[in-house]
Amino acid sequence: MNFPFYIARRYLLAKKSVSAINVISAISVCGVAVGTMALVCVLSVFNGFQGLVEDLFSNFDPEIKITATESKVFAPDSVLPLLDDERVLLVSRVLEENALLQFGKKQMPVVIKGVSDEYAQVTDIEQILYDGEYKLKNNQIPMAVGGIGLVHTLGSGMHYVRPLEFYAPKRTKKVNMLRPEKSFNREVAFMSGVFMVKQDKYDNNLLIVSLDMAERLFEYEGKVSSLELKLQPGEDIKAFKKSLRTKLGPGYAVKDRYEQQEEFFRMMEIEKWVTYLILSFILLIAVFNIIGSLSMLIIDKKDDIRYLQYLGASPKSIFRIFLYEGWMISVIGAVAGVALGLLLCWLQAEFGLIQVNSSGSYIVDAYPVKVQIADILIIFVTVILLGFLSALYPARQVANVE
Repeated sequence: MNFPFYIARRYLLAKKSVSAINVISAISVCGVAVGTMALVCVLSVFNGFQGLVEDLFSNFDPEIKITATESKVFAPDSVLPLLDDERVLLVSRVLEENALLQFGKKQMPVVIKGVSDEYAQVTDIEQILYDGEYKLKNNQIPMAVGGIGLVHTLGSGMHYVRPLEFYAPKRTKKVNMLRPEKSFNREVAFMSGVFMVKQDKYDNNLLIVSLDMAERLFEYEGKVSSLELKLQPGEDIKAFKKSLRTKLGPGYAVKDRYEQQEEFFRMMEIEKWVTYLILSFILLIAVFNIIGSLSMLIIDKKDDIRYLQYLGASPKSIFRIFLYEGWMISVIGAVAGVALGLLLCWLQAEFGLIQVNSSGSYIVDAYPVKVQIADILIIFVTVILLGFLSALYPARQVANVE
C-alpha cells in the first residue's frame, strides 16, 4: 500500500487528541456532501423541465423540417425526389404565413398554417387536442384547428354557426385606393378543433387549415414554406439530417426538433450552467472547511511529522499525506452527496415530494427530475478538483512545522 495514503487514511479514521478536529473534519465532509447533493438535485430538475418541454414540442414539431434559406417559399417538386428514401415514412407540405383573422367584431393577427393531408401522421397533433377533432374539411366546407389561447381570445368554438374570416393582401395586384377591401383575399372556415401545446407561440397565435385554402389566401399556388418529415421508427435522425443536408446543399435548411426550437433550448442550457456555476461557488465556500481541518490536523500531528522525518520520510511524502487527507475528505463528501442527491431525485420522481403549485394550474403538479450520467460525472470532477485545490495550501505548510 502507498505509504502516504496509508498514513492519511489512519489520520482520517483515528481519533484526534483535540476533539474539535474531529468535529471540523465531520463538518467538512457534511459541507461537501450537502453542496454536491444540491448540484445533483438542481441540475436534475433543469433536465426534467427540459425533457418536459421536449415532450410538449415533440407532439407538434416534426422530426425533420426543410425550409429555404434565401426565400420565404419554394417549389417542392425540386426537393421531393430527393426524399424518395426508405428511411422517410411520410412528407407533409406546409405553407405558413401571417393573416388577419376576424370573428364577429373581433379582429387579431394570426399565423395561418396550411398543411397537406399527411400532416396528422407526421406530427402527433391528435394527441394534444383539447376539444373537438382534427378535421380540415367537412365535405367541401373548410375547417380550421386553432390554439386554445387564440380561441379563448376570440370567444369562438366548435359550436358556433358564424365562420372565421381570414384576410391577406393580394400579392399580384396593386392596392385599390378607392375600394381598399378589394386589395385583400378573403377565405372563411369553421372551427373543428382546439389544440393545446402549452406554449404561447402556438396556443395564442396559430390556426391550422388545409393547404389548398392557404394557397388561395396567400396566392402561393404550388409553393410551400416548408416540408415536414416523419422517419421510419428507430431511424438515426442525426445521420439522416446530415446526409440530407449534403443532398440539398446550402439553399435549404434541414432542422431536427431541437434546432427548430434552438433559441429556447439554448436559453435553458445557459440557465442550467449559470446555476451550476453559482452552486459551485457555494460549494467552494463549503470546501474551504477542508483548509481549516487540515491546518488544525497538521498542528495536532506536528510530533508525528517530526518522528516521520527522523525515520527518513521525505518532505514530498509528508506533503502527500496531508494532500491525500484533503482528497479523502472531498471524495467521501462527493460520494455521499451524489448518493443523497440520487436518492432525493428518485423520491421526487416516484412520489412528487415537492409540488410546483397545489392549485393544479401548471403543466405538472410536481417538479420533474431527470438524472443524466454526464452531469453526475461533471459534478464529481468539480468536487474532487475543488477539494484538491483547497488541500494544496495547508499541505504545503507542512515544511514550516517545527
